[in-house]
Amino acid sequence: MTLLDAHGLHKSFGPIPALRGIDLEVAAGEVLAVMGPSGSGKSTLLYCLAGILTPDAGEVTFDGRRVDLMPDAERARLRRTQCGFVFQFGQLVPELPVRENIALPLLLAGQRRRPALATAASWEERLGLHGCADRLPGEISGGQAQRVALARALIASPRVVFADEPTGSLDSVAADEVMELLVTTAKSCEVSVVLVTHEPRVAAYADRQVTVRDGTTAPAAVTS
Repeated sequence: MTLLDAHGLHKSFGPIPALRGIDLEVAAGEVLAVMGPSGSGKSTLLYCLAGILTPDAGEVTFDGRRVDLMPDAERARLRRTQCGFVFQFGQLVPELPVRENIALPLLLAGQRRRPALATAASWEERLGLHGCADRLPGEISGGQAQRVALARALIASPRVVFADEPTGSLDSVAADEVMELLVTTAKSCEVSVVLVTHEPRVAAYADRQVTVRDGTTAPAAVTS
């Protein structure tokens, strides 16, 4: 079943075109790697799929609903309830300890503090964050910070996780650990993943690869 469907996406920033008519489908439960060099349009594509940016032309459909036609408040609600996000540098809240960073999506959704923190504790256990609960983001390693970001992305049971260069700030050992956790955890939770990367080693963890170059897509490759 197709979860995300994009047709004819165009997006420009001033006179500079970033997307030039991209078509893309993401199946439910699929891990898709979007590859390409810096400036190719791959991050712009991810932000349009996630409803962070609105395309200048074309359509984005999430589970049969037109994301590009939604008002801002509805798109924000969709991202909060159906989407998780992992970025290159984690974007954790520096003043909050690890457990509260993980629980943040539940707390923002109105869940009571005690059960939200209990759920966060279970994700710490699941992602190997033993002993990190009370530490601040500045007191843990880059690999641990990305595990925290991954737990935060998955804690609210999203339908899709958008990961923009999630290993870009990590060494190869930590990158492999994070990607293994991302893919295996997403598969066990039946969550789709749209992964933006320029690293073939990282893209190899995906079910399928699409290359974006100069705002258009090249043929996909199946990797598993």
